[in-house]
Amino acid sequence: MVTVDTVVLDRITKQAREIRFSRVLLTVLAGIFYGIGWITARGFGVLWLALTWSAVAVKVGWQEGRRKSAPKRT
Repeated sequence: MVTVDTVVLDRITKQAREIRFSRVLLTVLAGIFYGIGWITARGFGVLWLALTWSAVAVKVGWQEGRRKSAPKRT
């Protein structure tokens, strides 16, 4: 059992030494910028939808207001 633990610990140590701090730091930094870009794109997408929906609502309201109303039957 001791030899298995030693082999596993040696493998872990070897793999841990292959990890480079600068590479990890750049990956985390890129992930942060990617997240900021993704959130910004989603925000502008929602903003664009809200603005276009509002513009169309104003247009439809304007058209309804300009339409001549039919004579009322009494």
